[in-house]
Amino acid sequence: MTQQQALGPAHGLAEELTRAVRGLVDFSAAARALTTMDASNYRRVPVGVVAPRDAADVAAALEVCRAHATPVVPRGAGTSIAGQATGVGVVLDFTRHMDSIVGIDPDARTAVVQPGLVLDELRDAARPYGLTFGPDPSTHSRCTLGGMIGNNSCGAHSVAWGTTADNVAGLDVLTYGGGAHRLARGFSGGPGGVRELVEGNLALLRTGYPEGLPRCISGYALNALLPEKGVDLARAFCGSEGTLGVVTEAIVRLVDAPRARALAVLGYPDESAAAEAAAGLLPLGPLTVEGMAEDLVPGVRSLPRGGAWLFVETGGDTAAGARARAEAVAKASDALDTAVVDDPAAMRALWRVREDASGTATRTPDGGEAWPGWEDCAVPPARLGAYLRDFRALLAAHGLRGTPYGHFGDGCIHVRIDFDLLSAGGVARFRAFSEEIAELVVAHGGSLSGEHGDGQARAELLPKMYGAELVGLFGRFKDLWDPDGGLNPGMLARPDRLDEHLRFEVLPRERVAVEFGYPEDGAGGGDFSAAVRRCVGVAKCRAAATGGGPEVMCPSFRATGEEMHSTRGRARLLHEMLAGEVVTDGWRSEEVRQALDLCLSCKGCRSDCPVGVDMATYKAEFLHHHYAGRPRPAAHYAMGRLPQWLRAAAPLAGAVNAAAGVPPLAAVVKRLGGIAPQRQLPRLARETFRRWLRRRQQGRETVLAEGRTAVLWPDTFTDHLSPEVGRAAVRVMEAAGVGIVLPPGRVCCGLTYVSTGQLHRARTVMRRTLDTVEPLLDLGMPVVVLEPSCAAALTTDLPELLTGDPRARRLAALVRTFAQGLEECAPPDWFPPRLDRPVVGQTHCHQHAVLGEAAERRLRERAGLTGELSGGCCGLAGNFGFERGHFEVSAACAEEQLLPSVRAASPSAAVLADGFSCRTQLAQLGGVRGRHLAEVLAEALPEAPAEAPAEGAAPGASQGRQT
Repeated sequence: MTQQQALGPAHGLAEELTRAVRGLVDFSAAARALTTMDASNYRRVPVGVVAPRDAADVAAALEVCRAHATPVVPRGAGTSIAGQATGVGVVLDFTRHMDSIVGIDPDARTAVVQPGLVLDELRDAARPYGLTFGPDPSTHSRCTLGGMIGNNSCGAHSVAWGTTADNVAGLDVLTYGGGAHRLARGFSGGPGGVRELVEGNLALLRTGYPEGLPRCISGYALNALLPEKGVDLARAFCGSEGTLGVVTEAIVRLVDAPRARALAVLGYPDESAAAEAAAGLLPLGPLTVEGMAEDLVPGVRSLPRGGAWLFVETGGDTAAGARARAEAVAKASDALDTAVVDDPAAMRALWRVREDASGTATRTPDGGEAWPGWEDCAVPPARLGAYLRDFRALLAAHGLRGTPYGHFGDGCIHVRIDFDLLSAGGVARFRAFSEEIAELVVAHGGSLSGEHGDGQARAELLPKMYGAELVGLFGRFKDLWDPDGGLNPGMLARPDRLDEHLRFEVLPRERVAVEFGYPEDGAGGGDFSAAVRRCVGVAKCRAAATGGGPEVMCPSFRATGEEMHSTRGRARLLHEMLAGEVVTDGWRSEEVRQALDLCLSCKGCRSDCPVGVDMATYKAEFLHHHYAGRPRPAAHYAMGRLPQWLRAAAPLAGAVNAAAGVPPLAAVVKRLGGIAPQRQLPRLARETFRRWLRRRQQGRETVLAEGRTAVLWPDTFTDHLSPEVGRAAVRVMEAAGVGIVLPPGRVCCGLTYVSTGQLHRARTVMRRTLDTVEPLLDLGMPVVVLEPSCAAALTTDLPELLTGDPRARRLAALVRTFAQGLEECAPPDWFPPRLDRPVVGQTHCHQHAVLGEAAERRLRERAGLTGELSGGCCGLAGNFGFERGHFEVSAACAEEQLLPSVRAASPSAAVLADGFSCRTQLAQLGGVRGRHLAEVLAEALPEAPAEAPAEGAAPGASQGRQT
């Protein structure tokens, strides 16, 4: 069945939209699958996606959809957590084209923006003027201004600068019926009948909203239209969740950004004590008063003594002024313990703990799943402590667990709860708890939503807060704007039930047969559906840049800007593959294959995603099933089986290198091997590292000093392609007094087989490796692996593929990086040679994600190597950058951080690149020879006695200038 046949009547709609709209119209299964969910518990399947280029496109799309009686859902980054960014009908995606700053007026302190603009881009543009946009949700690196307006978002700094509605001066809006409105103060510009609706219900509007509540986001803000409130139609529109009209442009207010900031971290005995203290700090004029308890951040050592903490940020014109204010806060508090931090890097690290909470809170301490659903209610700040005690008691009464945190200064609490949303009984409990907690919030004078809107999660419960009469008024207000009910139906007015359209109900209940162990997913592990459910949609992977920090995720998204190339997008497609409704071909799905094709398997998401989504593993799993029983791409046979080809070619290295230097022959090899024509074939070492070391050790007695000996792993890349790295490591380890043992036979981590999804072959290789090294396992010696990608494969892929073989975990536990091995085995009084020069380069993405680089940092510091390595990914990523069709994305990844940092470095800087892929990328795209840390250290050692080289020996990959 063709895509057009599958769409049925929607095909005519797609054709008309394509004729009417200049932007992208996409009714494909992939486009629909990518927009079925936001960051909530809900799922709806749209008929298609339109990415308009401008307001005229929006108007044309609305006209066509109205003619077809098709609903429309405006969507930004899809980070809403109440379900309002999901919907049937046509999704309007503003992130592709309508994502610009029209202009900034620093004198008026305003900016004109399009709805798809990412918040951080506005803040970056306003920074040179000393201005910023005040509201800053934790998703500030990817949420859009249109989404913030739709939800009336707030963020950590709302105690100083208010909600989005407080910072909007004007809106250009199109309605489903074709009306164009310019909203600001006053009733003019709105649809007819709004003034009459308000003036006819003044008493209800004056008494129906809670008092003394900084954050009342629930329902429509009709009280903003009261005469004593100044009649602000733009303000009343904020928080309408795309149900009234579609924003095409907005005038937003900017505020002065403090020149300096400091952070007072206050420790309290428990959560209620911290909550009760928060309100008392507000008269001191803080920028933020954020709270969290120890069950959200277990094991964090950087916080003051206590069981709960307040993060209170202060600002000033000078660093001393900001710090003085923070110290005044600490002094005025009744905290158990305090700390004042004004170092920007330290503050960023602390704020990251808080910002990642929206993801980390989705896992309970024992690894169970926790979900939104009662995510962000708000009560008067003075009532927060009492509310939290009652909230915890209600959780316990229902047998539920959650970890509250959030904006204590505004009385707004975030929490993820371990609802069972897979069984009928669990869903019934979810509903019962939601009804009872709504009554509790109202009893404390609060709002069901204090930040993210009502969506489907809470709109059904609005009568408990406002009463039937005021909720009825909401329906009348909606009808004035959208009498046809075409905009985001099921939200706010006439809402769907809170237990309908749950995203988990379409997933298979039986465990899916898979190859990897997924030990942390599902009860007892091994549940691929649970692994896919890890992605909750907070979309940290959609951040356009790492900001110069160490993050890696998600290089392909930053290169293309396409949702399908983000970690979240790929997880969504896998979810729909399991559901089988939109993506119907299961493991054979071309939509999923195409999305995963540009996944670099960098493993960055394994560490940078707040919930630890591991897309590299999911990709390997998918490729295994996708190509089962049928031919694979040529690159899988060429580069996926690289170890066996290199072993076969080793005796003929000279001839192979000579042939690779003949362009016509090299072109044929690349074409047959599925290799990008732009790539140079790497040169084979004429003497492998393993052969060199055995020749070197011949006749020498190896002393196995307890604690001073390590197994040196001859990985494929070091052995056949860069033996100079291995030789350098041997020199440094010997100089450090570390004995070296080689495995007694051929070993391989199986990386290339795993990354291409040849998992049966990977298992065979891994088992043979375990058989070889088994005699060494009992000795307990650290296994030093010079290639980070191989070390990561031995640490993660090996035990997760061979779950039933205890030797796999034993070997994984012994794996060390070069620096870790030196730190563990060298005598305490050993110091590396002193170089006293700057370094530049990039931490290997697998090392960042799996192994960590703390030991490497310490080793560099002891050697006098100064400076920071960049984050991101080099873009070569093993076979990825060599495969035909990947060159442009591979190069774009390198240009994101690595190559610019190397070009900007001083001539004296040592270019560090511990991975063979990183060194190859530097050589082929930058003309620079990167070196392993072992090489840099070895060159500073006293000259070793010259050794007679093997016949015809040549160095490994040494192309490019040496730095």
